[in-house]
Amino acid sequence: MTSTFRATARAPESAAALAALAWLHTARFLTTSSQLDQLPVTELPEIAFVGRSNAGKSTAINTLAQHKRLAFASRTPGRTQHINLFEVGPRDAADAWLADLPGYGYAAVERAAKLRWQEVMASYLVLRRNLHGVVQMVDSRLGYTDLDRSLLELIKPRVITGELRLLVLLTKADKLNRRESDAALSAANEVLGDLAGDQTDIGVSLFSALSRRGLGDAAEALRQWVPAPAALA
Repeated sequence: MTSTFRATARAPESAAALAALAWLHTARFLTTSSQLDQLPVTELPEIAFVGRSNAGKSTAINTLAQHKRLAFASRTPGRTQHINLFEVGPRDAADAWLADLPGYGYAAVERAAKLRWQEVMASYLVLRRNLHGVVQMVDSRLGYTDLDRSLLELIKPRVITGELRLLVLLTKADKLNRRESDAALSAANEVLGDLAGDQTDIGVSLFSALSRRGLGDAAEALRQWVPAPAALA
């Protein structure tokens, strides 16, 4: 079932949203790897953040976690070529991992590197066994580009079966007026329409790291994806 959030800028956060933000604030660096087979194996649910190199992915992660430099936002988009993992939850018993994947589609990256990372990311999204959900960052001013659609097609089989949850954050929403915001949401929902079903868990939210628009809604959605500690035992 597809759900749409129309959060207003600086709206008061609910108790559930505040709790979710407190949970995300515990995020801390775990490890980094340039190869899929070098990533540690875990039974903990993993949430991956993906998006075009200039869609504001790292900034969104830092805003959600309320850390300035948890995810490295390079001055040159597309230069980050590692999968970075972060733990979330108690330090002695984390209850989830976050994965920051390299941005895709930046023209300045050498072609061979692009192709290699396309292969690594595709393998990760298709094969990573404990991958529980995907947060796709889409620039709200551009909407779904061909590259964004290609990534969506890659995870589509796992989303349709309910194996993966999906949250689409329409970033940089502070640059849109109300009419443009409604149009961006409508266009995104149209793209996601064929993924909707009884088993799917899909959300779409306007998001701005600058104005913090949609911050609480996004945090709450991610928290709901992760089973309570007792359920993991």
